[in-house]
Formats: sequence, structure tokens, C-alpha cells
Amino acid sequence: MPNALIEDWKRKKDIASTENAEIVKRLKRKAGKQLDQLADEVHDAVFKKIDCLDCAGCCTGIPPIVTKTDVTRIAKDFGMTPTEFERKYLTVDEDGDTVMNATPCPFLEVDNKCSIYEIRPRACRQYPHTNYLDFSKNMRLHLPNASVCPAVYHILREIDSRMR
Repeated sequence: MPNALIEDWKRKKDIASTENAEIVKRLKRKAGKQLDQLADEVHDAVFKKIDCLDCAGCCTGIPPIVTKTDVTRIAKDFGMTPTEFERKYLTVDEDGDTVMNATPCPFLEVDNKCSIYEIRPRACRQYPHTNYLDFSKNMRLHLPNASVCPAVYHILREIDSRMR
């Protein structure tokens, strides 16, 4: 059975970018500890209703940043040198960040599971950057993430609703 929150996001995401931008703008003015605590609470509530395996929008929509530490860890697990791993799986994007060279992610399986989940890049572990009291610090990410992640879309709306 389809998840109602994901289906709602799918119907609205393409026309909601202006509204999302307005929400993020309002929330920027309230950035700080109180907002971060509320975001953690809302994040937990939304993720009780949304299972990432029902969506995988992040894995199909945005290549994650991969740090040198990530490269070393993953390459070692693969029995490759970091240079071999970089050549096979990574590229440098327009911002100068090292990212996966393909979307969907080459490690995304057909059931939306990650084949390297236990050793996945830090950016993947921290996504969608709406919890761990880091919401305010990651404000620049919430608008683009709302277009690929139904949880971020609903987290933004719920926080905005509660803060009004």
C-alpha cells in the first residue's frame, strides 16, 4: 500500500518550490537552539510515518559528497585502492565537491536498499540533515532536499506550522 505522505509529496513537489522557499526563509529568521530542538522532534515524528525504502529519492536524485575518509573506508572494504575506487565511482561536480559519478547511486539495489549501507559515505548517514540539532546549520540544504525527499518536505511544513 502506498505511503500517503509520499504520495502527497509526489503530487505537490513540483508546484511547491516557491512555498518551500518562503518556509525556509521564515525558518532562517528563527534559526537557533529552539528551532533545532523542534526540528529533531518533528524529524522523529515524520520518520515514524515514512520509510526511506519506500522512496529512495535521495539515492536516485542527488549524488552524495564523498570525503577522502569515505573513499579510504569503502575502497578498503572493496579490496581496491582509493585511486581505483575514485576512478570507478567518483567525479567532481560543478561546486568542486567529490561525488558519486552516477544517479541513481551505483550502490542502490532494486529494493531501494543500499549495498554499502554499513560503510556508506558520511553524507548519506547524515541525510536529510534535519536532526541531530543541526537543522539551523544546514538551512541551505533544506530547500533542494525538499524536492527529492518527502520527509524534508513534510518536516518543513510541520515546523513552519508549529512556529507560527
